[in-house]
Amino acid sequence: MKYMIIVEEGPTSFGAYVPDLPGCIAAAETREEALKLIHEAVELHLDAMRENGLPIPEPKSSIAYVQVS
Repeated sequence: MKYMIIVEEGPTSFGAYVPDLPGCIAAAETREEALKLIHEAVELHLDAMRENGLPIPEPKSSIAYVQVS
């Protein structure tokens, strides 16, 4: 499965989250580290869901851009 990840830059760090997996988040000083950590977080999140007998949600989020002048 392929989940969409949102990465946001803050004043001093980067945050990442997965809209289709509420509560699955990561934060780091660099974008690269945030991506690494969110990948690990997704795996741990899904493992925990499986262990607790919860259904694994299908990825439904998508991305689009709007261009403004």
